[in-house]
Amino acid sequence: MRGALLHNTGDETLEIVDDLEVADPGPGQVKIQIEATGVCHSDLHAMTGALPQPAPVVLGHEGAGVITAVGEGVTNLAEGDHVIVAWSPPCGLCTMCVDHKSPHLCVMLQFEWAIQQKFTRGDTGVFGMAGSGTWARETIMPWQGAVKIDDDIPFPVASLVGCAVMTGVGAAINTAKVTPGSSVVVFGCGGVGISVIQGARIAGAATIVAVDMVDSKLETAKTFGATHAVKPEELDDLKGELTGGDGFDYAFEAIGLPVTMRAAFDAVRRGGTAVVVGVGKMDQMVEFNAFEIFFRRERSS
Repeated sequence: MRGALLHNTGDETLEIVDDLEVADPGPGQVKIQIEATGVCHSDLHAMTGALPQPAPVVLGHEGAGVITAVGEGVTNLAEGDHVIVAWSPPCGLCTMCVDHKSPHLCVMLQFEWAIQQKFTRGDTGVFGMAGSGTWARETIMPWQGAVKIDDDIPFPVASLVGCAVMTGVGAAINTAKVTPGSSVVVFGCGGVGISVIQGARIAGAATIVAVDMVDSKLETAKTFGATHAVKPEELDDLKGELTGGDGFDYAFEAIGLPVTMRAAFDAVRRGGTAVVVGVGKMDQMVEFNAFEIFFRRERSS
């Protein structure tokens, strides 16, 4: 089987190999033939070590495909079903799922599958990134990690729902709970940032400002719902024009850098909401002084 293999954390390139193997699904598992997969910045984080990930590993965690086999006890999925790979599925049994009713915070299956060598190459076990490994022709997942979709949904579109769309739209609608008529600023217009913009638009935000350093991304952001698109150095003037200097109701950081996390905090009004969506490195720090946290009284997530 073909796949994209990272041999060692820190390697700058992957090897395309043709001799990977994946086992048949065990109890509670399904095998998925991957028809489309996304390329997420988190894959680069796994390569560099910013996201802890044992190697060797098949990267990729945004995927969609067709179920080719089901294991014992799987009753809600069948061969031939079109599915999205969900790399962080809720187990449905833990405290987060049951007591706190916060299945999006469940890590039971995610952590369990992240340390399993689901692929083999000869005598060598190979991990799947975030327990998924969608940069291979086939992968196996717990049944909770395969979300059935209608057969007419294009696989390239469906694959992005597994991470970028779910993360960005969810940040706007579920985490921040953007309200109709509000003002929003989004730092970073990659797949996740664009999805935040879509989520804010769906939620009814009146003003949605996209911030990025790349002109083409700013233009794309406008097609997905941004009402304004600016470079970072232009934001302060626009904030003054749109909010009278008070700041935006909501700010989202979708890059993962301390400087943009801090910028998101600074962009919102007193009592506003700043949401960090980007994945930062463990050795990078974001600084706030104790008084400004008290005085600004934002709800930061």
